[in-house]
Amino acid sequence: MAVPKLRFKADDGSDYPEWNDFTRLENISAFITKGATPTTYGFDWQPNGVYFFRNDCIKNNVFVYGDYSFITEEANKFLQRSEVTGGDIIIAITGDIGKVGLIPSEVKKGNINQHLARVRIVKNTFPYFVYMYLCSDKVQRTYKKIKTGLSMPQLSLAQIRDTNIPVVSLPEQQKITEFLSTVDTVIEKQKATVEAWEERKKGAMQKLFSQEVRFKADDGSEFPEWEEKKLSEMFKKVVEKNRLDLPALTIIQGSGTIRRDESERRITYDEKGLKNYKAVHKNDFIVHLRSFEGGLEIANQDGIVSPAYHVYRGNDEVNSLFYYPYFRSSNFINGKLSICVTGVRDGKNIEMSSFDELLIPHPCFAEQQKIADCLSSLDDVIKKQKATLVAWEEMKKGLLQQMFV
Repeated sequence: MAVPKLRFKADDGSDYPEWNDFTRLENISAFITKGATPTTYGFDWQPNGVYFFRNDCIKNNVFVYGDYSFITEEANKFLQRSEVTGGDIIIAITGDIGKVGLIPSEVKKGNINQHLARVRIVKNTFPYFVYMYLCSDKVQRTYKKIKTGLSMPQLSLAQIRDTNIPVVSLPEQQKITEFLSTVDTVIEKQKATVEAWEERKKGAMQKLFSQEVRFKADDGSEFPEWEEKKLSEMFKKVVEKNRLDLPALTIIQGSGTIRRDESERRITYDEKGLKNYKAVHKNDFIVHLRSFEGGLEIANQDGIVSPAYHVYRGNDEVNSLFYYPYFRSSNFINGKLSICVTGVRDGKNIEMSSFDELLIPHPCFAEQQKIADCLSSLDDVIKKQKATLVAWEEMKKGLLQQMFV
């Protein structure tokens, strides 16, 4: 057994026993099982009642409530085999297999669907210790290797039961639990800080784009009243193809574009078709396939984008750094863009002739710049707070790698 690089000592300074053995997960757990779908057994969803969690309740190996529903006490009793409560560990067995979450203590009673397994620790082990071990790269890599299934890779319950867990003394488990839970508390507080700044920005956008708040010129005078103009008066649709000298770009919703060869996404495409891709210049706007829900994106560099996209270029009266947050604001998406959207669910698309006729606000260029500067300053704060969050998350990852080798 590999020796951990990071160990704790007892309060008296002595060493804890060596980690010389493993035990199977099922040996320290109650019956390991998976959930089911209540509607399969005739139970309807409820406006309130017992929580019912799906596999989107785990994000980056952290429990989040996700798109939960409610079921009746009767349905929960029928599905009692997969009931969850605070301290239970849940593991995704389909989709992003192996991701792990710990049910929070405030959840007294809940249930899960068939894409999740439940592990309830019952013997001489801290659930948080096991949860952290399951989050480690060592276990995550193992789960990814042993996945089964063809069209939908999955972990079997037998593979989860067979997971090796190090046998560690309870006092050292407690030390590890207390230390890592403290780190998690810091991370959660930093997440809350990021979210609070993002909400501040949303609030600022709402007030600025609704003109509830107005800026003044540098000399203290009032800026002219905002005009409304057709989108096509300020933005020209651009179709420029056969630019093989430019890099292929991909859309990152909320962040604009990046070079496709620098993206973490595995995107397959026929390079022969690149001649039909549309050229974009820096600060052009892109109507993409999900613009109906997320607004327009901005080109962060010159490049080429999918021929399925529409490219718009502003005239000399347009400050792109003003219109980018506007085109992603609820004022625009819900108040303007929604009237151009046809179809339902994933079949939605934007009717472009109606899009061109949309009336959009047009402040004078100087006020556009003031608003852009204000929102950019908030973006800078958010970026710094996110960098702090990433630093803490990377530190935790490093700690897990040293503890669980």
